[in-house]
Amino acid sequence: MKPSGYVDAVHYAGRHCLVTGGLGFIGSNLVIALVNSGATVTVIDSMVPSHGGALHNLPNDVVDAVKVHVAPIDDESVGGHLATSEFIFNVAGQVSHVDSMDDPLNDLYLNGQSQLAFLELVRKFQPAAKVVYTSTRQVYGRALTPRIAEDHPTRPLDINGISKLAADHAHRVYASAFGLDTAILRLTNTYGPRLRLSTDRQGFLAVFIRRALLGQTIQLFGDGEQRRDCLFIDDVVEALLRTGAMPTTPGVVMNLGHDQSASLREIAECLVTISGRGNIALTPWPEDRERIDVGSVALSSDLAHTTLGWRPTIGLEVGLKQTLEFFESHADTYL
Repeated sequence: MKPSGYVDAVHYAGRHCLVTGGLGFIGSNLVIALVNSGATVTVIDSMVPSHGGALHNLPNDVVDAVKVHVAPIDDESVGGHLATSEFIFNVAGQVSHVDSMDDPLNDLYLNGQSQLAFLELVRKFQPAAKVVYTSTRQVYGRALTPRIAEDHPTRPLDINGISKLAADHAHRVYASAFGLDTAILRLTNTYGPRLRLSTDRQGFLAVFIRRALLGQTIQLFGDGEQRRDCLFIDDVVEALLRTGAMPTTPGVVMNLGHDQSASLREIAECLVTISGRGNIALTPWPEDRERIDVGSVALSSDLAHTTLGWRPTIGLEVGLKQTLEFFESHADTYL
């Protein structure tokens, strides 16, 4: 993965960057891009097995090039690493909606309380850094418009959405009240290499991809016609790099979505066709999933386009093909 020449040449070479959750899916792909840009990178990751953080997400040459500090983001030991960081990419978090409903207090701690404690560490040790936080489209709940813009009401349907929204708000408050230079990116469904595939408790894309790779049945709840926009990880990393590099209004919130959407049935059919394996079946909604499902939803990225000059460049079929190729060549590690 190679970030754009503008970002690479001007902003990150020789600069100090810190990535929380840097051994997870999004974080590891970002770390690889930063190292390729010549940045000095510190990774903070608690390496909770159920969250997907693992050293195998980083190639050996990248592991050798970065400093990895194993700790929760609210640990006081993180402060010393923050002190030298010019850019802080705050990607850490618990992302399972199902887990958030089964253990809501733990989700609130991981995505709410610990984020607040981390912002306090930033304020204490490095208030001059640019902080980029990855939020989620889950904060909006069910869509009231065909494309959700940033001013859409925030009505989460699960505890994960509530706790992520709390951290989302906290990053804005620390900008307005304490002068931190924060930016919040609300991501739609993201997929690609290093996505955690090992359980059915993450997002639907991970489940679909794993089952296609193993030649299993992809189960669609209900009629499978609910629509989603999906982002390939390279496009997300590019947006993160641009947000860190470009001047933005402190506390700004921007959606990251794709211009194209597809039904879950279409996504499953694409995976079965590309992989040449698996099949599709409709199944009734499990009660615990149906009550937190948002239905059809897609984000408007107009603000990110005008602010960052960013648009997604990778379509669903191409992105899924690259994703399957990665996991097929790393099956012993990820499947």
